[in-house]
Amino acid sequence: QVQLVESGGGLVQAGGSLRLSCAASGRTFSSYTMGWFRQAPGKEREFVAAIWWSGYSTYYADSVKGRFTMSRDNVKNTVYLQMNSLKPEDTAVYYCAARGPYSGVDYSPTTYNYWGQGTQVTISS
Repeated sequence: QVQLVESGGGLVQAGGSLRLSCAASGRTFSSYTMGWFRQAPGKEREFVAAIWWSGYSTYYADSVKGRFTMSRDNVKNTVYLQMNSLKPEDTAVYYCAARGPYSGVDYSPTTYNYWGQGTQVTISS
C-alpha cells in the first residue's frame, strides 16, 4: 500500500551538500517508520538513517552522524535526507524504505516492507 519515489541525487564535490526526498503514496504513511539506506558498488546495502513513525526520534549510522539529518513531513507524505559535508565515501545509490505500520526503528534492510527505486549520489574528490 506504500509506494516510494526518491529524488534529489546527483553529482557534487566533496564538502558540498545535497538534499534527498522520498515521496510516499500510501495514506497510512504517518504510521510507518521510514529509513534511508545506501549501497555502493560491490558492497552490501547499509543503514544510513531512520525516523520513528511517531516522529519523535531519529537515528543515524555512525558514518553519517553529525553530517546527515533526516526529517519527515506527514502532511506532504515525504521524508528528507539533508546531507552536508559530503565525502567521496558517501557515493552510493540511496534508497528510502518504509517499515510498519506502527513498527519501531530497525537497522537491518531485511525488516523494511517497501522500497523506492533508488537515486544515485556521487561525490567527487
